Amino acid sequence: MSNAANHDQRASKVRSLLRALHATLAEVEASAVVSRDGITVASLMAPSADKDRFGAMCASLLALADRAAREVDRGRLRQVILDGTGGPMLLTQAGDTAVLAVAAAPQSNLGRLILETRKVSIELAALMSASA
Repeated sequence: MSNAANHDQRASKVRSLLRALHATLAEVEASAVVSRDGITVASLMAPSADKDRFGAMCASLLALADRAAREVDRGRLRQVILDGTGGPMLLTQAGDTAVLAVAAAPQSNLGRLILETRKVSIELAALMSASA
């Protein structure tokens, strides 16, 4: 299988996981899977969102947070939670190569959101490593 076909097939599987997350948690408003170097693999976001810029910012945020966590001996970073007036955003490690970014409504149950994003990140990690 060609590299482009493999990439398309992986992106399709990732989008399916994102759609399942949105179906499980109605309060999820946007989601994306971003490579550690900032490339958006797949996303379910508003058409007005700049997916490339969003991917780059998520990768940068996670890299900085990971360095900060290591500086104070917190071990390997699993998740970053950003709390904005429009609702929370979670950046969750999905293995060594990807990040799951999820934006949710303000009234979201944060505990359930954390639990579900960690479950999906485990599935994503397996998918990303299998297709690497």
